[in-house]
Amino acid sequence: PKMKEDSCLQAALLCLGMLCYSHALSTGPLSQPRPSLHGHREKGKEGQVLHRSKRGWVWNQFFVIEEYTGPDPVLVGRLHSDIDSGDGNIKYILSGEGAGIIFVIDDKSGNIHATKTLDREERAQYTLTAQAVDRNTNRPLEPPSEFIVKVQDINDNPPEFLHENYHANVPERSNVGTSVIQVTASDADDPTYGNSAKLVYSILEGQPYFSVEAQTGIIRTALPNMDREAKEEYHVVIQAKDMGGHMGGLSGTTKVTITLTDVNDNPPKFPQSVYQMSVSEAAIPGEEVGRVKAKDPDIGENGLVAYSIIDGDGMDMFEMTTDYETQEGVVKLKKTLDYETKKSYSLKVEAANVHIDPKFISNGPFKDTVTVKIAVEDADEPPMFLKPGYIFEVQENAASGTVVGKVHAKDPDAANSAIRYSIDRHTDLERYFVINAEDGNIKTIKALDREEIAWHNISVFAVEVHKQHQEAKVPVSIKVVDVNDNAPKFAAAYEAFVCENARSNQQFITISADDKDDSANGPRFIFSLPPEIIHNPNFTLRDNRDNTASVLVRREGFSRQKQDLYLLPIVISDGGLPPLSSTNTLTIRVCGCDSSGSLLSCNAEAFVLNAGLSTGALIAILACIVILLVIVVLFVTLKRQKKEPLIVFEEEDVRENIITYDDEGGGEEDTEAFDIATLQNPDGINGFIPRKDIKPEYQYMPRPGLRPAPNSVDVDDFINTRIQEADNDPTAPPYDSIQIYGYEGRGSVAGSLSSLESATTDSDLDYDYLQNWGPRFKKLADLYGSKDTFDDDS
Repeated sequence: PKMKEDSCLQAALLCLGMLCYSHALSTGPLSQPRPSLHGHREKGKEGQVLHRSKRGWVWNQFFVIEEYTGPDPVLVGRLHSDIDSGDGNIKYILSGEGAGIIFVIDDKSGNIHATKTLDREERAQYTLTAQAVDRNTNRPLEPPSEFIVKVQDINDNPPEFLHENYHANVPERSNVGTSVIQVTASDADDPTYGNSAKLVYSILEGQPYFSVEAQTGIIRTALPNMDREAKEEYHVVIQAKDMGGHMGGLSGTTKVTITLTDVNDNPPKFPQSVYQMSVSEAAIPGEEVGRVKAKDPDIGENGLVAYSIIDGDGMDMFEMTTDYETQEGVVKLKKTLDYETKKSYSLKVEAANVHIDPKFISNGPFKDTVTVKIAVEDADEPPMFLKPGYIFEVQENAASGTVVGKVHAKDPDAANSAIRYSIDRHTDLERYFVINAEDGNIKTIKALDREEIAWHNISVFAVEVHKQHQEAKVPVSIKVVDVNDNAPKFAAAYEAFVCENARSNQQFITISADDKDDSANGPRFIFSLPPEIIHNPNFTLRDNRDNTASVLVRREGFSRQKQDLYLLPIVISDGGLPPLSSTNTLTIRVCGCDSSGSLLSCNAEAFVLNAGLSTGALIAILACIVILLVIVVLFVTLKRQKKEPLIVFEEEDVRENIITYDDEGGGEEDTEAFDIATLQNPDGINGFIPRKDIKPEYQYMPRPGLRPAPNSVDVDDFINTRIQEADNDPTAPPYDSIQIYGYEGRGSVAGSLSSLESATTDSDLDYDYLQNWGPRFKKLADLYGSKDTFDDDS
């Protein structure tokens, strides 16, 4: 049936097109006047008269229906020239877009046909050019003319949406008519021809919650108070239909997913009216007791809940915090609990939304309350002292066993166990105190000295008798009370000077005192002279009543020649009860002064000035004496130093030098590795080397013929010469000297000088003569003289 309808529609449109075409041929505007053979003349070259022909086409724009599927080509139109007499001498030619492929022309009749199915959505029109030529000569009879073939649209394209699926959000409880989203469809058909591209929107699914505007495609809410907590997501299907929505129109659909976003329209609510919790009395402040949670179906910041304690007898003992990750209220301990004092507490906890939407304030209040009951559990607690710390006093020098004070602790548990006390010996290393383990009395076991330690800070332990692990500790501070047990003394080691020409009652020194006792047993100090010298003819004392005293001269005319030193005893008493006193001696020297009282000299050398020697002469004599003393000391020091070696060698002597070579030489033949002249002893070459320990009977003069040349590099001759000199020298060893040879030769007829090698050979040398060399060689004689003994033992 549908194919039949399409065929009928196409046939009707074809007939309509043919009628339009026939009408176009018969009307004036679509035809052109025939060219006149005798028309307007124009002069050409050489006087030739040209006749201007008028175009005589019968033509206009043509129409062809798209998507024609008939068996025969579609007749688009016919071209005809006025000069065509019908005898077949005129030939029609067609060129342009689609000529020869889509459009063909009958060159005799001028009929144009479309050989292919056309689609307006691919191409809406074609521009072609027609021309009439002489069939025999192909001479153009008319100028070429353009015309247009338009493809007439039919409704062959359904509407299409821009997206296959849409997603949109709208707040819950939005008012009716709130815009959600706009969907848009397009139609490829010609919007200027008919209603093929006129679209109308409608909703297929999603009613009654949403609606769509037919002309714009805007989706709006259709129901009030849509609740996200009841249903969060909706699926809506929107249809777009062309032909204005009438029957026969084509349609397209799209899906729209609409999500309701949350608003704070629900208050928090506790699922129960009472929470039961418990906590041990041994819990420390800050420890978590329990948690409560109010349910709020809202999400995000709309579901945030804050918890607080608003009432109850435990407000001072507990605190509430909010865990925003779990949305729970955390009850924490604020202060230490005591089971024996109070066994339970009650709290009123409130849960309230953090963010409240003013639009929904009428749905409030956005908070809820609950009762929290907390039971305190009994715990095995350590003993408790009645005070957080103790301060006692005891007098210094108190007898051993004096009671200092008493500490007291008790078991807070219901069992009320007995308590035992002890002192932390780390705080009483000197063991000044002892405590009674049963009653807590602290006593002294040593005499205390305030001047040594004024305060003693110790710690006392209290433990339960049957539970040694339960203990408490309390600080005890013991103040040592001062008693007047230290007499005052001079504040410094005073030494006074008085001039020979001092005047009577002249003050020459001010003294003060010091007392180790506390200020209550120290100042004020009283200064006086002993009763036996209260009428001292030389000096007198004046108490200044400010803990100082002044010493004055009683008479005039002191003389160093008669007496240059005076010792003045002074009695100092303190202000303690009872007072203590001490006698201190002030040393007073008599000195020479100038007329203004300035000190010149207090030495005894001033007495000999009358002998006629000046001060400069005395200084010179003293300087000479000092120089002589220094010379004597140096001489004695040098004599006491360690004795020098028996033979004095220069530092060039080969026997006192070790020459080290770090390179590997070329063998014994290599004489260029070092200068052999460094092994030579210039003193040995020039003459006799003296001995310092003994005086030889005669001097040995070495034979000139045995000395090597100074620049000789023959090491063998050099060593042989040295050996001969040593053998013939009466001053040579054996003595306390060592012959050192730092060169290893190629071999020696004398053999090795090493004692290590001789100890392992069958040498017939007799070493008994070493016994006669004295105590210095006793160890060496015992070593080598005992060889026969060792051989006999073996």
